[in-house]
Amino acid sequence: MSPRLPGLAAAVLAVAMVSGCGATGGPAADGGKDGRLEVVAAFYPLQYAVAQIGGERVDVSNLTKPGAEPHDLELTPRQVGRVALSDLVVYLSGFQPAVDQAVEREAKDHSFDVAPAAHLDLPASDEGDGHDPEQPQDLARGHDEHSTDDGHDHGPLDPHFWLDPVRYADVGDAIARELSAKDPAGTAAYAAGAQRFRAAMTTLDGEFRTGLATCANRDLVTSHAAFGYLSERYDLHQESITGLDPESEPDPASLARIVAHVRQTGVTTIYSEVLVSPDVARTIARETGTRVAVLDPLEGITSESAGHDYPSVMRSNLTTLRTGQECT
Repeated sequence: MSPRLPGLAAAVLAVAMVSGCGATGGPAADGGKDGRLEVVAAFYPLQYAVAQIGGERVDVSNLTKPGAEPHDLELTPRQVGRVALSDLVVYLSGFQPAVDQAVEREAKDHSFDVAPAAHLDLPASDEGDGHDPEQPQDLARGHDEHSTDDGHDHGPLDPHFWLDPVRYADVGDAIARELSAKDPAGTAAYAAGAQRFRAAMTTLDGEFRTGLATCANRDLVTSHAAFGYLSERYDLHQESITGLDPESEPDPASLARIVAHVRQTGVTTIYSEVLVSPDVARTIARETGTRVAVLDPLEGITSESAGHDYPSVMRSNLTTLRTGQECT
């Protein structure tokens, strides 16, 4: 699926041809002429964390353009050049195969994989959760009992750790340590940035705990399996329509399973997403007499997002969940 990546020489040439790009579109790596670390983040939640923790000591760009599906990212030669010449690449191994390849070929000595710090432990599946609709009491809380070998490149574990603010804060601490290793003079600044980041995530976690403490229904039916860690943290039970791949089409048996689950559990809301067609969610809603609401998996910020950054979109998600799950 991913294109062949050019060698370092081609990557360097690509960067030279596009130097001077703006920060949001991805600055060309220039060896830190202005004294800041040139950091490349693989997708939005990593970009946001680096920017919050690094502050003015970092210049961070995002490999995944706003509105693009990060699972399916393919890199241009310019982007590979940015990876090659950056001071640091922050990525999540197994989530974006093209980024894994670029890191392996061009950035082995200046990359940081956040997966260990994220404590990924929920099995992922592209087949929905696969539970018997006749046994709703056995529904997984945020994960399924399937084999974790799903045949896709994103690996056997659910990667969406950033939807759990506590895990996200842990990743923030790890990013601060990595930035300090690259820039020892900024150690105190990075530690302070990580402390602020954790404080913000702790506040957000408290809001979710309080907001979702008392809900009429704790079963969460989502378009794809992005909300497993959020569900696990706040005692919700995720049931996904399409599994981990948001672009996959559910087969008739999967649709029947979801419809049976909705009817048996009294679910009143089906959640679609901003970057994925709501057609399947609407079909299930029509079949079951439920409504459709939008949850954002926060893989990117676009004009369709219900906020301008991670905290504001997460708070919008909380408002949506409180209504959809009938929380008091």
